[in-house]
Amino acid sequence: MDFGVDNPTPAVVAIDLHRGHLDPEVATMPLEAERAAKIVEANGVFFDACREAGIPIYHIVTRYRDVAEIRSNPFWRTRADDPNATRKNVERHNLDGLPGCEVMPRLWREGDRVVDTKKRYDCFVATDLDFTLRRHGINTLLITGVNTSSCVLATAIRANVLDYASVCIEDCVDTMDGPVLHEAALTCLRAAFGWVMSAEEALGHFAA
Repeated sequence: MDFGVDNPTPAVVAIDLHRGHLDPEVATMPLEAERAAKIVEANGVFFDACREAGIPIYHIVTRYRDVAEIRSNPFWRTRADDPNATRKNVERHNLDGLPGCEVMPRLWREGDRVVDTKKRYDCFVATDLDFTLRRHGINTLLITGVNTSSCVLATAIRANVLDYASVCIEDCVDTMDGPVLHEAALTCLRAAFGWVMSAEEALGHFAA
């Protein structure tokens, strides 16, 4: 398959696979427990295969110093006042020092890389993600994580705009916003921003 880049050099960009979404005991914006367990295991299997193939893994983790960094977003401020919003806990989500900021233990291995200054849906905003990817010659992103309908979508769009080949691993992403928005996000990505494929397909293209 032609991914539009010379000598495709991939890395996994694993978005917000932390306890704040995926550990029912501490999550402030939880993915439903059964789906959370499924997405952790799917990513764990994929990551193990990527490590075996020498594909680096970048864990991107949301972390805020204080509530002011959260409330400066106008839309999020309104979600905190809506008891029915999926993001109603936004003002107490992944504040520095809370256990939610930890990558799920199943998914972390020595040698993985961490970018833990993410503050918005787009993983490139206020982080050094673009810098470290380019310094290591990465031109192709294998994107996994949560939420498909916000952070995954925003990051894949920005990756396209920055001229990376953007590949969303569809069995390694999910959203607390529900299956309709999950599928809608994947449809948007397929239409205009990059490739959507299974972990098995991606490994078939890149593991060699």
